[in-house]
Amino acid sequence: MTPLALSAAPPTGTRPRRALLAGSVGNFVEWYEFGVYGCFATVIAAHFFTPDAGTGTGAGAGAAGAGPLLGTYASFAVAFFFRPVGAVLFGRLGDRFGRRPTLILVVGLMTLATTLIGLLPTQATVGPAAPWLLTALRVVQGLSAGGEFGGAVALMTECAPPGRRGRYGAWQSFTVALGLLCGAGAAALLGSLLTPAALYGWGWRLPFLMALPMGLAALWLRTGLEEREPPGRAETGALPGTGSGTGTGSGTGTGSGTGTGTGTGTGTGTVRAIVLGVGRIMGWSAAGYTFLVVLPSYLQSTLGASFREALIATALANLGFAASILPAGMLSDRVGRRPVMLGGALAVVLFALPLLHLLQAPDASAPAKAAAVLAAGAAVGLLAGPGPAMLAEMFPARVRCTGLGVAYALANAVFSGCAGLVITGLIATTGDTDVPAYYAAGACALSALALAGLGDDGHRGPLR
Repeated sequence: MTPLALSAAPPTGTRPRRALLAGSVGNFVEWYEFGVYGCFATVIAAHFFTPDAGTGTGAGAGAAGAGPLLGTYASFAVAFFFRPVGAVLFGRLGDRFGRRPTLILVVGLMTLATTLIGLLPTQATVGPAAPWLLTALRVVQGLSAGGEFGGAVALMTECAPPGRRGRYGAWQSFTVALGLLCGAGAAALLGSLLTPAALYGWGWRLPFLMALPMGLAALWLRTGLEEREPPGRAETGALPGTGSGTGTGSGTGTGSGTGTGTGTGTGTGTVRAIVLGVGRIMGWSAAGYTFLVVLPSYLQSTLGASFREALIATALANLGFAASILPAGMLSDRVGRRPVMLGGALAVVLFALPLLHLLQAPDASAPAKAAAVLAAGAAVGLLAGPGPAMLAEMFPARVRCTGLGVAYALANAVFSGCAGLVITGLIATTGDTDVPAYYAAGACALSALALAGLGDDGHRGPLR
């Protein structure tokens, strides 16, 4: 079975649905944790990065200040910078030995690390070791998350029926939205049920511990997958990006690909496709983390919102994000990836600053602010819906896991992992509360330039 046959003749019956579910559930666990971490950033700052805090009062955690919060986001960023390493390591395993064993390994590591965060002793208990232990677990999460995206998207798009790659790939982003939404929802629920002292004392641990049963369910689904011969099994073993093959095969097509594919399977072609892929999704990465993850701590530390108000706003933004992803993916199957993603990028460029000014306005009504954060999330969904399929179409099967995983990991490391660190630091330095809008709009403007060159017909042909 050649790699081309794998992508050109997707399985029939229940296998596509099984692959879709198994690929999606790991993403849900991963992004649920990131949503929880973002919502509890100020609490984590108090417990792990403030020596004399963590005494269990809401006021103490809320007053942790920019320094501890920067420490929290630095730990957040470190995990993201290990994502490219994980993408290369696990992507190579996925291309060489198959998607199934790699996806089992990465979801197991993610589940273990997330559960252990819920059990970690704080700085009040173990002193300076606390932030280092937290950062070590974040590194493990970064490595596993780096391998998750490439393997899951490769699996889902390769198993998609003809004409439905955008829809199937969009499920990866949709489960990201569900994970972030459930993370924010869990935090908001605990904020409503527990007293501030209980929430800051021990309640923040509960959402992290919930990752254990979810991760076990993901492992069960993935161990039941059946996979055809891995695309790289017949290869000589050269690392993607260093081999000299042209990606041709005896299947239904040639390595030249269609429309959006810019790489040929050679080292130069793969590196070029990775760089271009980073450019095309950098707006998605930056705007997504600005509006969906960094928003809670921004509203609290900069605009003086309460913990509960910040969580509600974040839940609404994630709801708008989730609502637009699948329609955007399905629309891209009909009209192409470029118009949908370009529309999302331009929407962020045009409306990021007015949206932030609306949130800052003390006389703005609650429904208006709710509509604004819903719209912000929906604009990011226009990028996230077609994004996975667009990346999958840029790489041939023999390097798909690695190529799209590295592109996604690099974009996230630079433009997502640093979002909280950059935004919080610039606001503290300059006093300009519009920094989040500049950050998201600037990245989306550059992304729009890269998306303008995207081909119109990549969604029509088979994967290479």
